[in-house]
Amino acid sequence: MAITEVERRRGQLAALSIAAVVIIVGVPLWWRTTETYRAWLPVSQIKDLAKLQLHLSADVEVVFARGTVSPEQQKKVPLTQTHDEEHAVDEDTTLRYRYETKYRTATIMEEDSLKKLTAAEADLSLHMLSESPCGSLVVYVIPESSSLLPEDVNVYIGQRRTALVRISAQMRVGKTLEQLLAQLEPQIKQVLQVMSFSHTDITVALSDRVRFRPGNKESIADSMRAFKSSPGYEITFSLLNPDPKSHQLHWDIEGAVQTYIQPLLTKLSPLANFSIDSQTLYYTMLGVTPRFDSSLEAYTLNADSLAHVINPVEARLGSNAASSNPVLNFLLYVPDIRHSPLYIHDHRKQEVPSNAFHSPRWGGIMVYNVNGFYGSETEFPVHVNINMAKVMGVFLAQLRLLLGVQSLSPPPGFLVAPCGSTGLADWELDRLMWSRSVENIATATTTITSLAQLLDQIGNIVINDNIAQQITGAAAWGTQRHTLGLSASQEMESLGFALVHPPRRTGREQDMPRRHPSQMAEPPRLALCNVEEQLLYSEPLLDD
Repeated sequence: MAITEVERRRGQLAALSIAAVVIIVGVPLWWRTTETYRAWLPVSQIKDLAKLQLHLSADVEVVFARGTVSPEQQKKVPLTQTHDEEHAVDEDTTLRYRYETKYRTATIMEEDSLKKLTAAEADLSLHMLSESPCGSLVVYVIPESSSLLPEDVNVYIGQRRTALVRISAQMRVGKTLEQLLAQLEPQIKQVLQVMSFSHTDITVALSDRVRFRPGNKESIADSMRAFKSSPGYEITFSLLNPDPKSHQLHWDIEGAVQTYIQPLLTKLSPLANFSIDSQTLYYTMLGVTPRFDSSLEAYTLNADSLAHVINPVEARLGSNAASSNPVLNFLLYVPDIRHSPLYIHDHRKQEVPSNAFHSPRWGGIMVYNVNGFYGSETEFPVHVNINMAKVMGVFLAQLRLLLGVQSLSPPPGFLVAPCGSTGLADWELDRLMWSRSVENIATATTTITSLAQLLDQIGNIVINDNIAQQITGAAAWGTQRHTLGLSASQEMESLGFALVHPPRRTGREQDMPRRHPSQMAEPPRLALCNVEEQLLYSEPLLDD
């Protein structure tokens, strides 16, 4: 009995020892080895990004030419005025605009420039005198007697960052300088709306934070047409020859790109990197059978059938799998001899002059007819040299729209100069940089705050040290700018680097936690469908 009691006691002690080892060593070891590792994140700092107070500041210089101010008024210049506006987009987003306007009289050299024969020559001469900083504007007020502007034009918008405003004699006679400036202010504000940012443009750029509201449908359509901001874009030009037995096509795409496209891309280089390639595809049809119109003795594609053209063609284009950058596709389609000539018709059954259309956030297609090369004794295949000036004129216009250069309808009495050989005016670049900067800030703050909400809801998401480092860096970048002052004189010169280039690095980092190989696969993003917005997004647009 004594031996049995000792053995029982020994068994109890062994069981207690095992239990103690399990509790003291095993449980902590199991807890440590099975816990979800989550590196430290500045959660409170990230949550602060939910409220965005965006400050945008533009510098405007108003220069009075000889004959626009009286001697008494001239004594009070130079003068500086500041105008502030505040708009609450929603409960978490506030926009504050500051316009700092400096008034002065023209120098002798500027007076000489304003005596040129045309407004374009004056614009170039003033630009040669002094180049305005990125984002700023110079408005020259000229007398009514000046011959620079036609009779029905009161404001001229140049290719650079200069505008000419005509002032009538009645506006300055018998008035103080303050009264004169008050009468001039509406015109200056209109110039700012055209050449700099507008509230509608900035609101549209905040679409990642704020849902569209009924308003300016043109700005909404422009935003949904253009590609989102990206550190790089792939541009592909494709020549589609469905009938190589009948057509031997030659296009100098390399020379055309250097002449027409490269100047625009060089000017846009502060915003993104661009790569260009080209290809020729044979036996590639549109996928839609054109209808023969006996009254025109030609084949036609109506607007309703254009949406069905993209998918069959896209399957043949191929893609650069090594790049995650968006691809802009530009297709030149030469109809086969059986369906030639081929014309695109709009919703009113009218022929589209450019014979081209573009699809939002995809690219553009142009139909190039070669039936003029046919004759009664033509030998096939017909050798065709494509008119690249005609083709690139269409593709350049489509490229501007797809990259976010908005189409503007100037107010009555405004004359806007052509953009020139670069394909982009200086002030158009400024407008695009304003919009892209605001868009990048909205995207970064929204993504990071959404991550903080997700981490609160799901406790077992793994956050490695490298991911945490990227999130912390992106949060610090957003904190510096979520109460942000974009100033023309101080910020816009560095805007391409400090606000547009960070999305190449930091801006892209705010998406890295979702795309990093150590994380889970990114789920598809679903959103409620707004019928009107969806039509704006998906409908192919005809190019007039």
